[in-house]
Amino acid sequence: MTNVFIVSAPSGSGKSTLLRRVLAEDDRLLFSISYTTRAPRGVEIQGESYHYIPRREFEERASRGEFLEWAEVFGNYYGTHRFYYDRALATGRDLVLDIDVQGARQLRSKVPEAISIFILAPSREILEQRLRSRSEDPDEVIERRLREAAEEIRNYHDYDYVVVNREVDRSAADLAAVFRVQRLRRTRMEDEIKPILATFAESFPKKAGQQP
Repeated sequence: MTNVFIVSAPSGSGKSTLLRRVLAEDDRLLFSISYTTRAPRGVEIQGESYHYIPRREFEERASRGEFLEWAEVFGNYYGTHRFYYDRALATGRDLVLDIDVQGARQLRSKVPEAISIFILAPSREILEQRLRSRSEDPDEVIERRLREAAEEIRNYHDYDYVVVNREVDRSAADLAAVFRVQRLRRTRMEDEIKPILATFAESFPKKAGQQP
């Protein structure tokens, strides 16, 4: 049975680093690469970091209902294509979505059983250090991201799990543990449990009135 995992975090919290670690070690996970109309940054690669498409194409895809969720953020569109969800269902893998708070809210309305995880930096000071160490953005953009972070973290209570990213190895292990434990929930294990129970069928006591 396919699990859908939503992972959200303010920019600079280390979400991408943690996801790369976990995805590299768990072949049962399928990562959904988002679509966007913004230009690539730094070393980002088409089809790996995002699917970069023109604004008109994004709007056409959205009008056809191709996205599970989408939003406009600071003049650029971002969206999750249905292809990845359908592929996860077809292959029996778990789907991992890297989306913001707004997108997570939309997705939960369509896939209410989705499991959500919020990643936090240990403090505002550390978040600012991480943003500046990337050397990708000017000061005004960093200040804007810090303001965005203050708004985003107010929504942490909407999520099922929170990972505080103090140290990468420990935090990646915590994130991986969430993925693993969800697979062990009884409702997720039914397809594996039933064949096991069948091997004990003859040992189960017959209920009153039950035909032999």
